[in-house]
Amino acid sequence: MAVPEFDRVETPRLVLRRLRAEDLDALVAYRNDPEVARYQSWSDYDAQRGRQLIEMMSGRQPGEPGWFQFAIALKDTDALVGDCALRVDESDPRLGEIGFTLSRRHQGQGLGTEAVRALLGYVFGTLRLHRVIGVTDAKNGAAAAVLERLGLRREGHFLENVFFKGAWGDEFQYALLGREWVKSGA
Repeated sequence: MAVPEFDRVETPRLVLRRLRAEDLDALVAYRNDPEVARYQSWSDYDAQRGRQLIEMMSGRQPGEPGWFQFAIALKDTDALVGDCALRVDESDPRLGEIGFTLSRRHQGQGLGTEAVRALLGYVFGTLRLHRVIGVTDAKNGAAAAVLERLGLRREGHFLENVFFKGAWGDEFQYALLGREWVKSGA
């Protein structure tokens, strides 16, 4: 199946779009915030890493095997406030994984839920994936709440399955089927 050319996905307050060079300062600022990075795989996020991510994404389409990082921008100003990701499984492109990050200043306002809802709509509507998962640190209650609010079911609690920032950590795995998304009417 051919992957459609991605342009943007709009919500009432947000736009999911490609990362651009002018997003670099905002991207580095929130990814370097210790509170934002607390449950993420990175630390010490610098401009070089940010430029590499932006450049790598410029040649990719969401829906191709591997990761695609979407910019989350405010609709009225186009300011970058976070990013969300889709990983399409390399062995079965009907399966995917999602992730999301918001700047600390933009958390707690429903923007994460709005962005992930738009991402799921794109994933199940445009890309027609069969199933997506979301994995989160078991201590990250805010991320778990977003996934649960959108109808993903917790399918697993993995005990000390990842060595993460100097310690063993637990993770929750959530999942949703395309037919469940359609049935929910979201």
